[in-house]
Parts: sequence; structure tokens; C-alpha cells
Amino acid sequence: MASSRRATVWVSLVGVVAVAVYAAVAALQIMVLNPLAAAPGRTLDQIRADMGEAGESLSPMSVLGILGIGVVVSVVVAIVAIVGRMPAAIAAMVFLGLVVLGTLGYFAASFGAGMGLADTYGIGGADYSPWARPLYAASLVALGALLVLAVREMRHRARRT
Repeated sequence: MASSRRATVWVSLVGVVAVAVYAAVAALQIMVLNPLAAAPGRTLDQIRADMGEAGESLSPMSVLGILGIGVVVSVVVAIVAIVGRMPAAIAAMVFLGLVVLGTLGYFAASFGAGMGLADTYGIGGADYSPWARPLYAASLVALGALLVLAVREMRHRARRT
């Protein structure tokens, strides 16, 4: 039983770190990499100044607030998993689900900043930097892992009954 609890602790730690890294990369993409790619030749300070003159902003508090939701949820899941003695496989599926949902969080967090860039520079609000692709790839890989783990867990439970 101690090894099962240890596995849940490790899964929880890795899960929280994975969600936090995803959120950090998303924040970097939204507030630094994408603006620099959307306005080539300008520094980040120039972009912020241009946006300020246009009455726009990269909305850092909104970005961090939205992305922070996933990090807070992951910490709560870790606490519940460890204290409630959740099986490691179930905890892993929940954390993988949070990474899958990271794509929605990224979209929601980037919407205001993207529209601000679009309004300031007369461009589209889409991603100009390719660094959103690793986020999408991570969510896709997490979805695949979630499905594999869910099927494995269902088979395991079916054999036990």
C-alpha cells in the first residue's frame, strides 16, 4: 500500500509541474513571443507603448488569471489525490485531462491580447509565433495518453470483477 501512495504522490507532483509548465509556456507565448512575431522589428517595450497609445493592452493580469486557474486546479487535485488516497492511474488521468484542457485555457487567455494586437496593428488576431504549436502538441499527446490509460484502467477493473 505504501508503494501505491508513493506512486500517487509522484504522479501528483509530476502532474502539478506539467500543468504549471504548460501555463508558463502559454503565458510566455501570449505576452512575449507572439507580440514580437506579430510586430516584427519592434521591441516588446515598443509594442506595449503602441498598444497603450491605441488604448489596448496585452492584458497580463487576465492572461495570468486565466492560466492560473489550471495551476490552482492541479494543486487541488494533487491534495485530493494524496489525502484521499486516489489511485495513481486515476490521478494521472485527471492531470492528463487538465493538460488536454490547456488548449482551451490558452485560447481564452490569448484572446484579449490577440485582439489588442490586431486592433493596434491592423492584423489578424491569430498566432504569429509558431510557439503555440508545442502547446497544442502537448495537449494532443496528453489526450492520446489519457485514452490509453483509460482503456488500460477499464480492462484492469474488468479483470478484477
